[in-house]
Amino acid sequence: MKAKMFSGTTGKIFMLLCAMYFIEYVDRVNLSVAAPLIKAEFGLSNTKLGFALAAFGYCYASFQVIGGYLGDRFGPRKTLAIQGVLWAAGTLLTGFAGGLTSLILARLLVGTGEGGTIPVATRAMSNWVPRERRGFAQGFTHSASRAAAAITPPLVVLMIPFFGWRGAFIVLGLLSLVWVVAWYAYFRDDPKQHRGVTAEELAALPTYADFARDAAGERKAVPWIALMIRVLPVTVVFFAHAWGLWMYLSWLPTFFVEHFHISLTHSALYTSGVFVAAVVGNTAGGSLTDWLYIKTGNLNSSRRNVVILGFGGSIVFMSFVLFVQNQTLVSLSLAAALFFLELSAGPVFALPIDVAPAYAGVATGFISTAAGLAAVISPITFGYIIDTTGSYTLPFLASIGILLVGIVFSFWMRPDKVLEVPTPASAPEEKFA
Repeated sequence: MKAKMFSGTTGKIFMLLCAMYFIEYVDRVNLSVAAPLIKAEFGLSNTKLGFALAAFGYCYASFQVIGGYLGDRFGPRKTLAIQGVLWAAGTLLTGFAGGLTSLILARLLVGTGEGGTIPVATRAMSNWVPRERRGFAQGFTHSASRAAAAITPPLVVLMIPFFGWRGAFIVLGLLSLVWVVAWYAYFRDDPKQHRGVTAEELAALPTYADFARDAAGERKAVPWIALMIRVLPVTVVFFAHAWGLWMYLSWLPTFFVEHFHISLTHSALYTSGVFVAAVVGNTAGGSLTDWLYIKTGNLNSSRRNVVILGFGGSIVFMSFVLFVQNQTLVSLSLAAALFFLELSAGPVFALPIDVAPAYAGVATGFISTAAGLAAVISPITFGYIIDTTGSYTLPFLASIGILLVGIVFSFWMRPDKVLEVPTPASAPEEKFA
């Protein structure tokens, strides 16, 4: 039976998840939009600004596995609600920052709240999305986040004349709290416990199981080492993806302002245009990997080949930035590069559910930790290279090299081998299907 992704109770749940991806990405990238104003007000160098932009990533990286584990253990409903309160508080406090230290502390809180949200959302999808729609679900939710990246620059620029950059953060923090209330009121961990779900919807969904406990109600141990080994190649691949993405998220507005000497308003328009390509790329990649899987029945190639296509295309178009000087052509090249890069998000985030549906939160936590590390290293590296060389284009060369490494590691991804849930009889030795 074909799953309904946009109607009924399952559709509302799916759209709530899309809203979360959208809102938390607004709160994630809003600092980069206001960065030129904050840099001038606080008297920051590019390197110090890079530390402020990267502060989010420290806690974001640290809490990925923790958040995924909590989501597996306590359920997505409670876990995402608590995380939402934390990132909303961090966004609000950003508006009250008095200097670099308080700005970094506020962004650390945002990173703490958002750390693990994607693993926990993936855990929710493991119960609310069927296997043949996992790629699309992951791609479309990530499209929502990239839509936020596209809309945030002009949105924040429009808000600043009315509220100032500080007021813009306060308004966005309050919006996050509204989502928290809606999520906790409507979502249920077990689809069968939702009063609005129909028998037809349940028939299209996977059979719900409390993966945290066995049939006797005993808490099950997570096979940490086996799980880590299985998702390691995917983690390296996603680090390559996240490195390039965070280069866009953190530095793109400043790149247009300082490299081409244009206004913040014009920079916001160029940045927004680039991220529109990401919106299309995420959904296209998720749909493509599902289509290949349905058509061929080969889960390995349907995931891997879309990643290779995405990384390869991104390398080709990103290389244009090293030689082209026209700002319009550069923005088009960056948009094409980001489109191809984002083709890989859907298949990559479908892989944890493919490999370890019983531990989807923790498995995605390992992978998202790579994104957190990239969120720390990429912005600082970008700023350091600029301060050292004076060039705004050389950091793109580093991204090209890292994407090549990602292509190599994609050949070790094996979504067809599912990590089995240990039972009392087989718990001493981890087995693979």
